Amino acid sequence: MSRFVDRVVIHVAAGDGGNGVASVHREKFKPLGGPDGGNGGKGGDVVLVVDSQVHTLLDFHFRPNASAGNGKGGQGGNRDGANGADLELRVPDGTVVLTPEGEVVADLTGEGTRLIAAQGGRGGLGNASLASKARKAPGFALLGEPGETHDLVLELKSVADVGLLGFPSAGKSSLISVLSAAKPKIADYPFTTLVPNLGVITGGETIFTMADVPGLIPGASEGKGLGLDFLRHIERCAVLAHVVDCATYESDRDPLSDIDALEQELAKYTPSLADDLAERPRVVVLNKIDIPEAKDLAEMVRPDIEARGLPVFEVSTASREGLRELTFALARIVEEYRAAKPVQEATRIVLRPRALDDAGFTVVEDPETPGGFIVRGERPERWIRQTDFSNDEAVGYLADRLNRLGVEDVLVKKGAEPGCQVTIGELVFDWEPTTPAGIAMTMTGRGTDARLEANNRVGASERLAAKKARRIPGAYDEDGFDGGDLREDDLDEDDE
Repeated sequence: MSRFVDRVVIHVAAGDGGNGVASVHREKFKPLGGPDGGNGGKGGDVVLVVDSQVHTLLDFHFRPNASAGNGKGGQGGNRDGANGADLELRVPDGTVVLTPEGEVVADLTGEGTRLIAAQGGRGGLGNASLASKARKAPGFALLGEPGETHDLVLELKSVADVGLLGFPSAGKSSLISVLSAAKPKIADYPFTTLVPNLGVITGGETIFTMADVPGLIPGASEGKGLGLDFLRHIERCAVLAHVVDCATYESDRDPLSDIDALEQELAKYTPSLADDLAERPRVVVLNKIDIPEAKDLAEMVRPDIEARGLPVFEVSTASREGLRELTFALARIVEEYRAAKPVQEATRIVLRPRALDDAGFTVVEDPETPGGFIVRGERPERWIRQTDFSNDEAVGYLADRLNRLGVEDVLVKKGAEPGCQVTIGELVFDWEPTTPAGIAMTMTGRGTDARLEANNRVGASERLAAKKARRIPGAYDEDGFDGGDLREDDLDEDDE
């Protein structure tokens, strides 16, 4: 027997973007071939797709973690890395996506509806794409962005036109079984129905669906019984039908009190889709009138119910009395509800240009660090994630980008002093003003930047010069090493 799962928590992780590569074209007789590093591939997205062949969230119950493919890194010879494979997750029609805090992200209805649950990271640019007049042969590349990760709540809200309200054993399952081809479990004890059942019903030229869901009891809006499992599935219904057991043997119950009790629970329940259930049309179905005592009770309470403005139908699922009238009445109400709904329009692409005074970032004072500042913005934070901080030239390139964006000008206006602490994303550093954008740069070795004076590492050009000096017989370095004794296996490939 298959399990029905209508609420799960999933963990989605999009793929990381591939890193760009710093490469220089090498060919015989062409020592200065120029940069040819390719770009990294984009990380794959995690996409939720509505599939009419999926009816439960059971697969996510057993496999709640979903990850898309990572983008591949770029290569030399201007070869870009491959994009990561997208991961499509099939969900039932009527799935609502929420945050763990309960905020609705999307309402997925309609075959083929798609939602990008987690966006893949951008691939990093290779040094061929970073070449410019100022940097003709960049000795660095950008890193790929990490993909998004989210925890999401998936709730299945049945897409039904008519929802059956009623106490346990009121006859809801029997009613849907005689009106449609659905075969729900029917027994003579409460809470026989533990999962929603859907039936397709034809009334004249109208075809509509009816949901037979778990029984409702007082306190259901607070989670008692199967209340929340029930209430979740009536949010989309066009019509709510009270199914009242007129043959109950409980002395403290009668049709009017049953209706009042259920209406109180509906009033307390707050749908996540923000629709007011009080505005939905209602009908009252007085069931089991094939029993003489129930027939008499139905005739007795009918005037009181009609006085409330509710249509009343006396039916018997055993003798099928009154079912035809009920079917056509529900079909008429469903048609009226559908006609009143606004026509669905095709999705239109909306272009929202950035405002002229929108710099794309903000600078605020750091509340935890006196004299410190925090820079927030999509582009500055993305640039931080893409920078290889082990490469001085990449750090200098980042400084130029932030300067051109106007970050340094705003910091100065805010009163920032050289050496103050600045936070961008997850990076915390001591700010030092850089060379203003537009002024010619001092060309240095690949992978270095003359403005980073605090750098004590020995650069590639210095190491090469030291090796050449040691080749001269009788030459000594600072440690007294005699270059004339240099062995063949001490040479790098480039030096041979």
